[in-house]
Amino acid sequence: MFGDAPILHVTHDEDDHGWQFLGLDDAQESDACVVAFQKIVAKDSSILELADLPPGWHAWRRSTASPWQRAPNTDEGDDNG
Repeated sequence: MFGDAPILHVTHDEDDHGWQFLGLDDAQESDACVVAFQKIVAKDSSILELADLPPGWHAWRRSTASPWQRAPNTDEGDDNG
């Protein structure tokens, strides 16, 4: 939500069903913030395509012009990522 960086990676957590909207770089926990979903959609309406992303999955794309790719999040539960 800081600056103009695009949302390129989305995770839907299996444990608490929380969502993260990220760039492709590693996120810093100190940058985390709680944001209303409508603010995320206002920043990038293509996020609505991911509304059915199951918990424990993630989606990514190379750029805002690229289609979303989806897969189970194999990093789920990994303390390093």
